[in-house]
Amino acid sequence: MYGSQVPRALYAGLSLISALTLSTWSASAAPASADKPAAGAKIDFEKSIRPLFVKHCQDCHGPDAREGGLRLTSRKNLLLRNDSGEPAIISGKSDQSVLMHRVASKDDSEQMPPADAGERLTAQEIALLKQWIDQGADWPTESEEPKHWAYVPPVKQPLPKVKGTPRVNNAIDAFVVEKLQQQNPALQQAQLAEPARLLRRVSLDLIGLPPTPEQVAAFEKNPSPAAYEKYVDSLLKSPRYGEKWARQWLDLARYADSNGFQADQLREMWLYRDWVINALNRDMPFNQFTIQQIAGDLIPDASLDQKIATGFHRCTTCNVEAGVDPEENRVNQIFDRVNTTGMVWLGTTFECAQCHNHKYDPFTQQDYYQIFAFFNNTPLEVKQVGKSVTFDVTGPKLMVPLSKTAQQQKDQLNQQRLALQKQLNQRQKQLETGYPAWEEATLALLENSEEGSKVPDNIRKILNTETDKRTAKQTKALAVYQREQDPDFADLTKQLNQVRQQLNALEPDTSLVMVEMDKPRMNNIFKRGNFLDKGAQVKPQTPESLHPLQGEDTPNRLAFAKWLVAPENPLVARVTVNRWWSQFFGQGIVATQEDFGSQGDPPTHPALLDWLAVEFMEHNWSMKHVHKLIVMSATYQQSSKITPELLEADPYNKLLTRGPRLRLSAETIRDNALAISGLLSTKMGGPPIYPPQPQGLWRHVGRNAPKYNTSTEEDRFRRGVYVIWRRSAPYPSFTNFDAPDRGACTINRSRTNTPLQALTLLNDPAYIEIATGLARRLATHGMNDGMSDRERIAYAFRLCVARQPLDVEVDHLTKVFEQELKHFQDHPQAAQKLISAKDRPEGVGASRMAAWLYVANILLNLDETITKG
Repeated sequence: MYGSQVPRALYAGLSLISALTLSTWSASAAPASADKPAAGAKIDFEKSIRPLFVKHCQDCHGPDAREGGLRLTSRKNLLLRNDSGEPAIISGKSDQSVLMHRVASKDDSEQMPPADAGERLTAQEIALLKQWIDQGADWPTESEEPKHWAYVPPVKQPLPKVKGTPRVNNAIDAFVVEKLQQQNPALQQAQLAEPARLLRRVSLDLIGLPPTPEQVAAFEKNPSPAAYEKYVDSLLKSPRYGEKWARQWLDLARYADSNGFQADQLREMWLYRDWVINALNRDMPFNQFTIQQIAGDLIPDASLDQKIATGFHRCTTCNVEAGVDPEENRVNQIFDRVNTTGMVWLGTTFECAQCHNHKYDPFTQQDYYQIFAFFNNTPLEVKQVGKSVTFDVTGPKLMVPLSKTAQQQKDQLNQQRLALQKQLNQRQKQLETGYPAWEEATLALLENSEEGSKVPDNIRKILNTETDKRTAKQTKALAVYQREQDPDFADLTKQLNQVRQQLNALEPDTSLVMVEMDKPRMNNIFKRGNFLDKGAQVKPQTPESLHPLQGEDTPNRLAFAKWLVAPENPLVARVTVNRWWSQFFGQGIVATQEDFGSQGDPPTHPALLDWLAVEFMEHNWSMKHVHKLIVMSATYQQSSKITPELLEADPYNKLLTRGPRLRLSAETIRDNALAISGLLSTKMGGPPIYPPQPQGLWRHVGRNAPKYNTSTEEDRFRRGVYVIWRRSAPYPSFTNFDAPDRGACTINRSRTNTPLQALTLLNDPAYIEIATGLARRLATHGMNDGMSDRERIAYAFRLCVARQPLDVEVDHLTKVFEQELKHFQDHPQAAQKLISAKDRPEGVGASRMAAWLYVANILLNLDETITKG
C-alpha cells in the first residue's frame, strides 16, 4: 500500500521506540509462583493443601480414580496401606512418608505425578506439603469439614495494621500491604506512577479513551490527590464510561447482532445493548441491574426498559437451519441460559451437572434441572415457515412505540405519501388518455434515425407490431415506457419513493425479549442430559447448598433473580467485584473468574475480596463506588516499572508490587486510535455501524449473507461498542486482537501477541483511514503559530502515549519525516497516489501529507500506544 519505503521507515521506527517498553511487557507475561510458607506457621489444609491435591493428584487419586490403591479424599485414606503395602504418609514424619519421597524424587520412574500425567509440584508446594505432614497432617473430619470458602458469606474484617509508613489511601492498600509484609518483608510498594502515565491509565480504564495533551499538561502542573480525584469523578460522570464498561458485560451476555450457526442471519438486538450502556452510566444498582435482566418482564407493571433488559437471555444463539428441531433448539437455549447464569453471577461451572452430579462442587443434577425449570416457561423461539424447510426466529419480540415527535413526523409523511400517490394516479390517467397521440409521436421518432436510436429495441419491436396482435405483456410494457419518458410522472415517482424511504426509517424498532407462558411446562431431569430421555419430575428451586429461596409458593424467574442478589448469597458480590478487579489489574483476586469452586484458584487476598464484596453491597450495589475505590488506591497508582528483583520475587504481580501494565482490548485499541486522530464521533446509541473492513468478507460466510454496507460520515468513526457483531464473521481487527465471536458467554478474553496484530494496524482499511486522519491533524497543528515539525512530532507523541518523548525518540521520528518528505518531493506521483485530494488540508501539499502519514503509522503501531502502563 505504501510502497518499498515501508520496511525502512516504519520498522526502524518501531524497533527503536518499542524497545523502550519491551522489557516491562515481557515481565508482565511471566508465570506465577506459589506462596512460600512462613517458617513455623500453621498450614491451613483448605487454603494450601486441598488445592494442591486437586491441582496435581485429583485425576488419578480422586473420587473417581484409585491408582495404586490410593485415594486422596480423606486423612483416613492417606493413612491406609495402599498397593505398595505402606501408607502414603506417616503423620508428623515427612521424611518417612512415601508421598513426600515420590513428589520430591528426581527419578522419572518414581516421581509423582508422572511426566505424562500432569505438572510437577514446585519447590514451594513441596515445602508446604512437608510442613503440613510434620505438623500432623490435619484434615477436617467429614462432620467437621468446613464449607469451601466461596460458599461462606463474606464478612468485612477489621482493617489490618501495617508496619512502617507505606502509602495507604484506603482499605485496599491496607490489605495489600499486609499481605506484602507477611509474604516478603523485603518487598515494598512501587513508587507512584508518573502523572502522565497515571492519567492515561485511569482514563483508558474508566472510559476507554486517552486524555488530551491539555488535560495531561494541567495534571502535570498540579498532580495532587485532590486534582486526581476531581479528574476521576469527571470520568465516572462521562457518558463514555457506560460505553467502555458495556463491552465487558456484552461479552458475558454473548451479545451479537446475528443468530449464529451457519446461516447467521442478522437480527435486531441493539436496544438491549443501549439499555446496558444507559444502565451503567446511571450507575443502576447491580441488584436491580441483575433482576431486570433475568426477569424484568415479571416485575409488576414492567416498563418498556425493564422488558428490553430481558434481552440478556435472548442473546443466545438461535439455530434456523433447515431440518432443525425447534424443541431441541429451545432446550439448548435454556441449557445456555442456566450455564451462563452460573458463570456470570455464581462463578460456577454448571455444565457438569447437565448430565450428572457435579464431581467437585456441591451442586447435584437435580439442582441443575430445578434452576432449568425457572427458565423453562418461555415460548418456542424458532418455528417452521409454512410447509417449507425454512425456519425463522419468532420468539417474543417487543415493538418499541415511536416517540411523540417521530409519530408526528410519520403522520406528516403519510399525508405527503397520500397526496403524491393521488397526483401520480391523476397523471397516469392523463397519460392513458393521451396514449394514442404519444404512440403516434413515438412512431414518428423511429423514422428519425438520430432520435429514434434512443428508443430501446424491445419497445421499437412492440411499436412495429400491429395493435391487435400485441400481447397483454407488450401493451403493459408500452404503458410503463410511456410513464418513464414523462418528466412529470418521473418526478412524482421520485418524490414518492423518497417519502416511502423516510417512512421505512420511522418503523418501530423491535428487540427480542423474555415472556412467561400462562401455563407452566412440566419439568424433568434429563438422563445424561438427553432431552428425549426424561427422568424424575422437578419443580423450580434453588440449590440446597446455598441459601434458601424465601417466601415463594410458586417460584418464577423473578423470585430466582431476587434470590441471586439476596445479601445472603455468598457468591454474587464476590464474583462481580473480582471480575472488575481483573479489568483493572489484568487478573482477578481469584484468577479463575468463571470458577470459584474447589477446582478454581483460591484468592490471593481473601480478606480484601470479602471486604470489597461487603462494601459493594453496603453502598447500594454501586459499580462506580467500587471502581472509584480501586483507582483511588495507592496500589492502583503504583508505577508499572519492573526490576530484576521484582521479577524474581513477584513475577506475575500476584502480590501487587507494581501497577498494572496490559495491552488494550480490541475495541479500545480502535477507539484510542480514533481519539488520537481526531476522528472519533461521540454519537450514542442506535442500530449497529459498519466501519471499513477488507472487502468481501461477508460474501463467503453463511447462507444468503447480508450485504456489508460500509457506514458513511460520522457513523464510520463511532466507538467499537456500536460495531456490527456478526458471529460467523466478527469485525476482523477485533478478532485479531482477541475479541470472541460471542457464540457463548466469555468471562475473560485471552491476550495474545501475534504478527497479525501489527499487520492489522498497518494495513487494515480502518487503520489506514485513522492514520490519515492523524497525519492531517499533525500537518495542520500550529500552522498559524510557526510551530516546527519537531514540535509537531513531540505533540504527536503526547497524543499517542501522553508522556513527553525522549530526545532520541524525537530525533529518530524527525529523521524519518525528513527522509520521507524528500522521497515524496522527488516522487510527487507516489505522494498523490498515497494521499487523495480530499485528504489534503488546505495549504498542505501531498508530499508533506504523505510524510506525516508515515510518522502517524509509526506512532499508532507503537507497543506503548496500544498498552496501558
